[in-house]
Amino acid sequence: MKLLVILSRFPYPLEKGDKLRAYHQLVHLSHDHEIILCCLTDKLPSEEDRNKITPLCSELHVFKLSKIKQLGRLCYAAFSSKPFQVHYFYQKSVARKIQQIIQRTAPAHIYAQLVRTTEYVKNFHEMPKTLDYMDALNKNYSRRTASSKGILKFLVKEEAKRLVAYENLIFDYFENHSIISSQDKNLIYHEKRESISVVPNGVDFDYFTPSQESEKKTTDLIFTGNMGYLPNEDAALYLIRSIMPMLWEVDQAITLTIAGATPSNELLSLASDRVKVTGWVNDIRDEFNSAKIFLAPMRQGTGLQNKLLEAMSMRLPCITTPLANNALKAIHNEHLHVYQDDKHLVTLVMHLLNSSESRLVLGTNARKFILENYSWQSANKILHELITTQ
Repeated sequence: MKLLVILSRFPYPLEKGDKLRAYHQLVHLSHDHEIILCCLTDKLPSEEDRNKITPLCSELHVFKLSKIKQLGRLCYAAFSSKPFQVHYFYQKSVARKIQQIIQRTAPAHIYAQLVRTTEYVKNFHEMPKTLDYMDALNKNYSRRTASSKGILKFLVKEEAKRLVAYENLIFDYFENHSIISSQDKNLIYHEKRESISVVPNGVDFDYFTPSQESEKKTTDLIFTGNMGYLPNEDAALYLIRSIMPMLWEVDQAITLTIAGATPSNELLSLASDRVKVTGWVNDIRDEFNSAKIFLAPMRQGTGLQNKLLEAMSMRLPCITTPLANNALKAIHNEHLHVYQDDKHLVTLVMHLLNSSESRLVLGTNARKFILENYSWQSANKILHELITTQ
């Protein structure tokens, strides 16, 4: 059928979680459906990036949002109850163009990723619509308040409150709803939230597979992710400032790599001979293959952590928090380690560093767990059935 998809970002390159999810969903859906893709963006994609997406669509529309209009919308948001991000991504001129596309193409179904895109399509009642909440954004922002300060703390707290109301309100405009994990599903405060379908992310097993030539490890510990995402930056800073000094008391030679796009100046300033901050890397698998242990000390955020899925698929032994594992649902001490406090984390790290056998067993179990539970094919089958049953 003809399917109109609206995204808040151009889905390539795959340096952000929402882009990764959208890209693999588009790949799957394009096998059986005609995709009309509408992307909002702050920066126009390169020709190379467009060429990755164009074959998946019958029509590709990229709308560059005006910075001036975004600033005006944020000022207007002060007098509104809608989330700031909904205002940030909405512009009337773009809405008119999307309306014209929908009227001209008459899609059989509309698929909107994230609540920030919903204002563009919520009032089209002629065809069924699916909203992918992806994460429970309200909880994501609520958790950020603890580490925010000053006016930012007020704004983050206000956004969390607005998202609770808006995620509930927008529910009734869409026939279908999806989300990344049952943990996030329970954080959508709508009386019919049980009807939300859990559509997890997956892993490209053929791509994220351990190299046979990765025996030589050049770093002990690694953490990856888009460092422009505040929960990732928080985890990276926590690792460097709180955990590494405790580890260095045991062994001064332990090294850490922080790999991922857009690291802040604060994070870059903490690089040293024992702490490597890479910034964007062309192939993250090289960084995975060079490390002994993957750490994901997530203290904020929601949803399923793609970084964990990828590291486990690369057969890396992983250590993470209960917060991250609640969505993953791996078994502590079998598929990965879940730590309870800083001292526990240090104990687990030192155990794995001192035992190559333990690393091999945990890493082998990790990949087996991911292969059995997190394929894009099975995840996208759920989405396909959700869309086609209406």
